[in-house]
Amino acid sequence: MTWFSAKRGVVRGTTAVWSGVGYIAGRVGRWKPALWDSRGGQRVLIVAPHPDDEVGCGGTLLLHQQAGDTVHITHVTDGRRSRAGGLGPDEMAERRRREAAAAGIAFGFSGTDWLGLHEGEWEQPGLVSLLLDALRRTRPHVVYAPSCVDFHPEHISVARCLARAIAGLGSAGLIVRVYQLQVPLTPLLVNRVALVQSAGDQLAAAMRCYVTQMGSIERCWRMKRYAAAFYGLPGIVEEFWQMDSAAYARLHQAADPEPAAGAFRGVRSRPFTDPLSYLRGLGARRRLREMSRPR
Repeated sequence: MTWFSAKRGVVRGTTAVWSGVGYIAGRVGRWKPALWDSRGGQRVLIVAPHPDDEVGCGGTLLLHQQAGDTVHITHVTDGRRSRAGGLGPDEMAERRRREAAAAGIAFGFSGTDWLGLHEGEWEQPGLVSLLLDALRRTRPHVVYAPSCVDFHPEHISVARCLARAIAGLGSAGLIVRVYQLQVPLTPLLVNRVALVQSAGDQLAAAMRCYVTQMGSIERCWRMKRYAAAFYGLPGIVEEFWQMDSAAYARLHQAADPEPAAGAFRGVRSRPFTDPLSYLRGLGARRRLREMSRPR
């Protein structure tokens, strides 16, 4: 056995242990969120702060397409500040643009928008206008959205801009499903889950398009496995915090991003400390849950 294969074995073994712990915790808590479904014929918009963030809900997007829905994706930034592989900003941005295009083909998205804003160098009013335009063009029934349950400043800023755009749209019937990236929503916020095992192979193929971001994507896959174990469901599962458009706008416009930015811990590259990502920030999640409730 080589050192590399031994290391992979330890990683897989640790992931299996944490999945077992999650299974036990789920049986004790008896958490039963509603299952995802679609009546078909819906228009779906996914807003991704970076190219590759859509894999957080990629299996569900594939289920939408299987149900006869149309799926449109908007990539906000060009991801140039990623330091993966030692690439310079311009080369990284171009690589990620090509990867996003390949992933879009693998997913089979009906439409794509590459806004290509330079990561960390854009202004919120401009993005609000761009997102409002995307909402008006696509006229979605469902929006898959980033949230303030995060520590990445770009994710939080994009979520706040999307909230302002949704408020400006004034569509009372819009459903918003917050998806998780590297920071777990946890059962405190999750109220919808999607069984995506049937789309697992196509999802994995789309994920592999993001060659520069495979480290982050492996974490995302682990979170889907943990979710399945926790809820006692087969294969891989994606979790969501569903709310109406008014709640999303209220939550993200009212939330102060500075405390939230330090409240949470993301899943790290190796699984050894994964449970800490689910435990840190429980108080902040409870406050956000209260803020999202109808008034």
